[in-house]
Amino acid sequence: MKRLSLVAMAIFFVSLVACNQASAGSSFNQQAKLDSLEKDFKQVKEEFEIIKYALDKRGISLEMARAEMEADNKVWDIPDEDSPVFGNTKNPKLTIVEFTEFQCPYCSRIAPTMKELNEKYGDKIKFVYKHFPLNFHANAPSAAAASIAAQKQGKFWEFRYALAPHSRELGDSIYVEVAKQVGLNIEQFKKDMVLDSAMQARINKDFELGREVGVQGTPNFYINGKRQDRFSKELVEKMLKEAK
Repeated sequence: MKRLSLVAMAIFFVSLVACNQASAGSSFNQQAKLDSLEKDFKQVKEEFEIIKYALDKRGISLEMARAEMEADNKVWDIPDEDSPVFGNTKNPKLTIVEFTEFQCPYCSRIAPTMKELNEKYGDKIKFVYKHFPLNFHANAPSAAAASIAAQKQGKFWEFRYALAPHSRELGDSIYVEVAKQVGLNIEQFKKDMVLDSAMQARINKDFELGREVGVQGTPNFYINGKRQDRFSKELVEKMLKEAK
């Protein structure tokens, strides 16, 4: 309401100035400019009313909307740490950080797109994988642990894409089957995939980092540190063309 009052006051002020200028015999051009300014203020007021209406329907205040906008526009410094990294690690045009997990059906669907981007733009893009197992996906932590075991043998990305289609049937037998498919040392893999306290701490570290930068679901993508709500291959290709 405060903003509405300010707009109304501005319109009143413009009208008052216009009347005074006209009565003082100001030129036609000056009056036309004032009329145009008043029209602009009216349009701003109308647009503000529309925005406020839309926010009210969503149950969001202007302050909440401002916070959302600031979060969306914020550029985060997301460290690689011990995460799996693929592509151009020295001088990438884009860095894509993906917060994701293996039981999420949406993550499973986006995996082929990520694989295509890996293969097509590995010389231009740095890809970073962060574990973000949602608490209502009981098998997501064990799948994360299995992928970390594959990472220890240098085959995280192969394992990740081979496991992606199995989001609805995760379990030790599936992990071992996929490990065989990608050529891992199975005995070592079985030892490394155990979800003990150290492994859980490793996964939790990614999860807490995700919460710090505003991740609320999966998959969430950050390109050059900025969250992307509408991630797609087309968006990545557009950003690559625009990258300096």
